Amino acid sequence: MTNEARIDKWLWAARIFKTRSIAADACKNGRVTISGTNVKPSHTVKTGETVSVRKPPVTYSFKVLKPIEQRVGAKLIPEIYENVTTADQYELLEMNRISGFVNRARGTGRPTKKDRRSLDAFIGPSLEGLDVYDDGDFDYDATEGKDTDEDNEY
Repeated sequence: MTNEARIDKWLWAARIFKTRSIAADACKNGRVTISGTNVKPSHTVKTGETVSVRKPPVTYSFKVLKPIEQRVGAKLIPEIYENVTTADQYELLEMNRISGFVNRARGTGRPTKKDRRSLDAFIGPSLEGLDVYDDGDFDYDATEGKDTDEDNEY
């Protein structure tokens, strides 16, 4: 057994990322650091090092107990690393979850069912009973397609 492993393989084998390519992309994009230094996917990780992984909004920290490159079962994870993430990071995660913020760019895609209901609750009561065509000074005759008020110059 070797005392070092590639960081992208270790992140995948330790089940921190679902695929090795996602782990490699995280390294390339500067979201993985060892001792405060950004690392490339080919960087080797050794026993005792602390790996920080930024998955917004939280930065997770892991102490390497065993550098492995082969994926192991979930029950063996406590032998691979120790989670040393600070409590304030988990508080940040909880606050983000409670706030209900959906990580979706404004205006992209269809509103979710929850978004739609909140829109209906916001708009519904204020517009209830308001007739769009009944504003008092303009009458529209749908059969002829013209306005019936002679004094309006529309």
